[in-house]
Amino acid sequence: MQVPAPFEYERAESVQHTLALLERLGDDARVVAGGHSLLPMMKLRLATPEYLVDINDLRGELGYVVVAEDMVRIGALARHADLLGDEALAAVFPIFRDAERLIADPVVRNWGTLGGSLCQADPSEDLTTVCDALDAECVITGSGGERVVPMAEFHQGPYETAVGDAELLTEVRFPVRPGGSSAYQKVKRRAGDWPVAASAVAVWLDGGTITDARVALTAVGVEGTVDVDEALVGRPPSEEAFAAAGALASAASDPVTDARGSADYKRHLAGELTVRALRTAVERALTSTPTSTP
Repeated sequence: MQVPAPFEYERAESVQHTLALLERLGDDARVVAGGHSLLPMMKLRLATPEYLVDINDLRGELGYVVVAEDMVRIGALARHADLLGDEALAAVFPIFRDAERLIADPVVRNWGTLGGSLCQADPSEDLTTVCDALDAECVITGSGGERVVPMAEFHQGPYETAVGDAELLTEVRFPVRPGGSSAYQKVKRRAGDWPVAASAVAVWLDGGTITDARVALTAVGVEGTVDVDEALVGRPPSEEAFAAAGALASAASDPVTDARGSADYKRHLAGELTVRALRTAVERALTSTPTSTP
């Protein structure tokens, strides 16, 4: 039977209490929210923190989803189920509902959080790719106040983030822009599994012409977004343009062969899923109201 190494447990009562605990306990402390990633790693002794700081009582402070005209703000403790069920969020960013429907199972979705997903920084994690495609910003809070880190700088490698010692990810912000939509496509071996490959897409149109597009990939060795401007920007949406963008996504991929599939298969999926996501996102943008956003 696999069990974690011994650890001490503290339950935080507020953001400021969390920061005080982290300052006192030092770099041997880890924050736990849903725990669906950290606890399995502890059982395998891949993570051996001396202290766990439980922040689930901070739901009142950090469990919000706020959809405004120019920005969406999501607290770090918003759960997967919150994101899946929020109608206002789905209207603005349908990509969230696409992704959340494919993440794990109801037990995990009822407990796992946006902040926990991003801070785990797993290269196969779904919401990181969604946040990359939507050009998110991460609000990191410490005793000296808040700092805002672009999503492109938040992850600093597998399982490494810009959150420092005695700091806490408290909010993720998404700029709202008119004229577009978004979509997420994923292939997995079984329901709720990690992706074999996935593609997150956001596009913006003006007068039947693509004015901007962002593509981010999951589990295929790509960090951040893939540059697809050459294939899409300044052109009307078409299957030819989507195929060209898919080819760029495939070329940018650097997957490895493992139990989920061969490198060639994953590279093919990166392109095909990008085409499918672009097709869906453009269709949504063309059928939405003039003020709709990705």
